[in-house]
Amino acid sequence: MIFRQLFEKDSSTYTYLLACEATGQCVLIDPVIDTVERDLRVLQELGLKLSYTLETHIHADHLSGGKKLRAFTGCKIAVPALDKLACADVGVQEGIPFHVGQLTLHPLFTPGHTSTHHAYLLDNGMQSVLFSGDALLIEACGRTDFQSGDAQALYRSVTEKFFSLPDETLVYPAHDYEGRYITTIAQEKKRNPRLGNGKTEAEFVAIMQGLNLPYPRKIDFAVPGNQLCGQCPDNVPEQYRGPCEVVELPADLRRNYHLGDQG
Repeated sequence: MIFRQLFEKDSSTYTYLLACEATGQCVLIDPVIDTVERDLRVLQELGLKLSYTLETHIHADHLSGGKKLRAFTGCKIAVPALDKLACADVGVQEGIPFHVGQLTLHPLFTPGHTSTHHAYLLDNGMQSVLFSGDALLIEACGRTDFQSGDAQALYRSVTEKFFSLPDETLVYPAHDYEGRYITTIAQEKKRNPRLGNGKTEAEFVAIMQGLNLPYPRKIDFAVPGNQLCGQCPDNVPEQYRGPCEVVELPADLRRNYHLGDQG
């Protein structure tokens, strides 16, 4: 397997590249519109074919790179089937493995941050790897105070589905705001201040209700845009419009990728 952890600094989002060495097919989990060109350069350098983009949920803090990546590469957009996005090519759901070449990801329905959130579990034969999305972060978790969030549901998703995995399971989250990269199930069970050390559901709900987090600065355009697989709505503020207006790749990338409809 070829693996890369890629970072978008404005939203502190991790995008994950997983590729099957035997076939050269790969998937990008949670790509960001701001880093589409960066991602394509990584694919080019590794000699990989992008088969899918794969979302964990409808994001509120950035626009997805899915639509632009599909236009540039011909890949398919995969999202949780529960989101019912007409723009998507594939709907994923728990119980149905998701294949990329010879790699297999197992979708896990993990509501709480959003009502349709999914995580993805990879078992490469040696080590279980969890791509936890916004459900479980490093010594934290996703917020539950907007976008159909539900603290009780998130507590159950983490404690029943994640904490039942082997302790040595590697956990790669969708975000980190302190320069960290990876955690494990064992670490989160012990050190997570919101969910670890046997926190009860009532304790967790009280913690989440007391966070008083600011209103997400991109939510008003990110959510409707991501409901269209990363299409830029008309209300994207000027300071964020740059990636929306990219309709042509640099010459060196155009030799490897065709230009599709950017509408």
